[in-house]
Amino acid sequence: MLFQNVSIAGLAHVDAPHTLTSHDINEQLKPTLQRLGIKTDVLGDIAGIHARRLWDDDQLASDVATLAARKALADAGVPAEKIGLLVNTSVSRDYLEPSTASIVCGNLGLGENCQNFDVANACLAFINGMDIAARMLERGEIDYALVVDGETANLAYKKTMERMTAPDVTEEQFRNELATLTLGCGAAAMVMSRTELTPDAPRYKGGVTKAATQWNSLCRGNLDRMVTDTRMLLIEGLKLAQKTFVAAKLALGWAVDELDQFVIHQVSQVHTAAFIKAFGIDPKKVLTIFGEHGNIGPASVPIVLSKLKELGRLKKGDRIALLGIGSGLNCSMAEVVW
Repeated sequence: MLFQNVSIAGLAHVDAPHTLTSHDINEQLKPTLQRLGIKTDVLGDIAGIHARRLWDDDQLASDVATLAARKALADAGVPAEKIGLLVNTSVSRDYLEPSTASIVCGNLGLGENCQNFDVANACLAFINGMDIAARMLERGEIDYALVVDGETANLAYKKTMERMTAPDVTEEQFRNELATLTLGCGAAAMVMSRTELTPDAPRYKGGVTKAATQWNSLCRGNLDRMVTDTRMLLIEGLKLAQKTFVAAKLALGWAVDELDQFVIHQVSQVHTAAFIKAFGIDPKKVLTIFGEHGNIGPASVPIVLSKLKELGRLKKGDRIALLGIGSGLNCSMAEVVW
């Protein structure tokens, strides 16, 4: 769907405070690597992930999403009581119930008229949340919406390292869970508004989505474990992305050379290079953060967009492509005009 009256009034991210390097992980895994005869530094040399960030162990997804939300509200200059919708898009969550959205909503002191709920769709959920909010804004049901995401990978690291350092772990088990060690922590939030209320704010034009859900078994995870067929996930994910890119060209009038920035979901060096090659993107138009932050799931796209803003790399009128893909498989591509 394309929108005529939706803007991004505020945007913010929060980096987790603690750095865990791939060197430190490899040192802990050394006995297992030696026993299995694995000599390649898969995390650093192949995935290109040299570090990732972690929160304090007692921090919850709602805590960090709340931090990002407060920053985004301040950036927008919008009082909390004007928010008519809060969508939490985190893979991480505090509990199965209540929704993490309700906890963030309570933390922020949002009013009784603020709808709030979780949207779960792996690494694609933040863009889905933007789309849901945009539809309500476009119809005039609400004036402002808040989309939040807080990813906490601490438990996944702890439990995965316990399994991967066990004396009986097999090579197959090791490789199936290795992708878990590319995950990173972070948080992001975005205030969206009706354009008539924020006429000078960047516009959200909308986007397109394609699905290939016959491949839903390629990556399956719980809060403490993720099993991934990385090779097939890349192959089938790229096929789906190419179909989605064709649809984006038709719906949004995309020509690669006319787009100023490409905000690509940050998975790894291999994934990003494949996207750049497949679509003929100038690498200078792709800000990469996976090397020091890892794969921050659905928070990745808004964090990169927020960092571009923070770095002063976005100017008025810039056309920005948002490219997201989530295990499932689902793919969305959208455009922001700064």
